[in-house]
Amino acid sequence: MDQRISLITLGAKDPTVLAAFYDALGWSREDSPDGVIAYDLIGQTLGIYPLEKLAEDIGLLPEELGRGASTFSYNVPNKEDVAPLLAAAEAAGGRILKPAHDIFWGGHIGYFADPEGHIWEVAHNPFSALGPKGEFRWNGYG
Repeated sequence: MDQRISLITLGAKDPTVLAAFYDALGWSREDSPDGVIAYDLIGQTLGIYPLEKLAEDIGLLPEELGRGASTFSYNVPNKEDVAPLLAAAEAAGGRILKPAHDIFWGGHIGYFADPEGHIWEVAHNPFSALGPKGEFRWNGYG
């Protein structure tokens, strides 16, 4: 198995509302006849799919899917980029969980939740320079 993630799928109670949030952040989407709303990222795709259909595909009841203890990180090249992105998420209908702040390891981060509670970190990591297209790698590009 290659070391990569191709598609991240968010199960959504209301896919239309959730897609409107990501649309408001300026993301471009593709809709498909099977009900998936897809946002092509750099090297991956973020999909939004009805929660009931996702559970059916897996063979579980929707309540069995639970809430994973996970976050999605969006890294930015500069410390000053964190707060404006948090503000944009809030303006689009998200909820700020923790405002932009310096963190013990030397970075600058903040957290928001999308309208269905999926948690995002916006981070500047001075030890992991981003690639030319904003790609992230643990030890940076350089």
